[in-house]
Amino acid sequence: MSPAPEIKTNPMYQLLRDENIKEFNERKTKGEACDLVGTDLRNMDLRGLDAAGLDMSHCYLRQADLRGIDFRMTQLDGASIRGAKISGAYFPASLSPEEITLSLLHGTCMRKNTVA
Repeated sequence: MSPAPEIKTNPMYQLLRDENIKEFNERKTKGEACDLVGTDLRNMDLRGLDAAGLDMSHCYLRQADLRGIDFRMTQLDGASIRGAKISGAYFPASLSPEEITLSLLHGTCMRKNTVA
C-alpha cells in the first residue's frame, strides 16, 4: 500500500500548488531542485509544466489538468491520475496504454513495463 500523498513545504512544490507554472519552469531551468515524489497535486491546473527530468513517482494527480504536458522524460511510476484531463499529454513509453487507462478510470497507481 502506498503512503498518503504529502503536502510538502519546499518552494518549488509550493509554486505548483499555487499554479504558478511559469515561475516553476523558470526556476527549474536555472537548476533549482524540486522534490515532487509522493506529493499531492490533485485538482491542480498544471498546463504548461516543463516535466522533463522530474521525478513525479507516487504523485497523486486526481482531477488535475495535465493537458498538453510532455511526460516522456518524467518518472511517473506509482503515480495516480484518476479523472485527470490528459488530452494532448505524452506519457513515457514505459507506461502501457492499459496502465494509463486503469489509472485514469479507477485511480490505480501506474506501473512501468519492465518486460523487455
